[in-house]
Amino acid sequence: MTDTEAKGARKLDGKQCAAAIREEVRTGCADLHAQHGIRPGLTVVLVGEDPASQVYVRNKEKAAKAAGMESVVLRLPPETGEDEILATVDRLNGDDSVHGILVQLPLPADVDEQKVIQRIDPDKDVDGFHPASAGRLLIGMPGFLPCTPAGIMELLKRNEIELNGKHAVVVGRSNIVGKPMALLLLREHCTVTICHSRTRDLAKVCASADILVAAVGRPGLITAEFIKPGAAVVDVGIHRITDEATCRDLFGDNPKRLKSVREKGGTLVGDVHPVDGAACAGWLSPVPGGVGPLTIAMLLKNTLVSAGNRVP
Repeated sequence: MTDTEAKGARKLDGKQCAAAIREEVRTGCADLHAQHGIRPGLTVVLVGEDPASQVYVRNKEKAAKAAGMESVVLRLPPETGEDEILATVDRLNGDDSVHGILVQLPLPADVDEQKVIQRIDPDKDVDGFHPASAGRLLIGMPGFLPCTPAGIMELLKRNEIELNGKHAVVVGRSNIVGKPMALLLLREHCTVTICHSRTRDLAKVCASADILVAAVGRPGLITAEFIKPGAAVVDVGIHRITDEATCRDLFGDNPKRLKSVREKGGTLVGDVHPVDGAACAGWLSPVPGGVGPLTIAMLLKNTLVSAGNRVP
């Protein structure tokens, strides 16, 4: 029994949802290859040696291969210049065996990330970050959706969370999560409020939400006063807590979490206070095991869709 289940909030199980999506993608890849001879191809461009990026890319590569895709990682040295990165993207744009292109962020400080993202062919933009993809989302045209918000929508729908007419509050206004999340909720006929660092009476606004998406980047910010009893709460944040005092503030005397800090050097927490969230929410996504697994699953789904779009 997890901490969330012990307190009574029902778990929005991202691992389970992601596993179902990945199996659907695996079946779709097999069918596409059997019927049309097309094997979806995903290429990741990784520049430098950022440890977190290395882990993310390994996970993506492993998941793509497990789904039956051609998975390639182009590892470029940290001194690679902007022109060479752009030339790499151009080459991938012209390669018919590549259906999805992902440039792993962050890039070196002297490289213009937006310039690189805009160089990707929008029809291969499986991250959903290209301005053309953002524009299609805004006006309701078909296109690739950013993977984290798209995964959250799958999580809500597959758990039969009522969306039509509900008040949804998104805390965070990033281009990667906050803004597209709000648009996707609006598409499902929610009344949507976007909150940010200058929102007045933040707790009061959040407490009016039937659906609360926390993507603010501050550990444990969303406490009991932010949560409407019974609300569906999705926690996008992920932070590593390394000191025992902070761990106690967030998890009380939870022996599992304290042991993790003492023996492993840390434990993970999201933007939602874990004890308050479990006590107040009707539904709560855990950290880890909530939103994280869905991001890669939706990346694979986008790649399959891109490959399917090539069928004559």
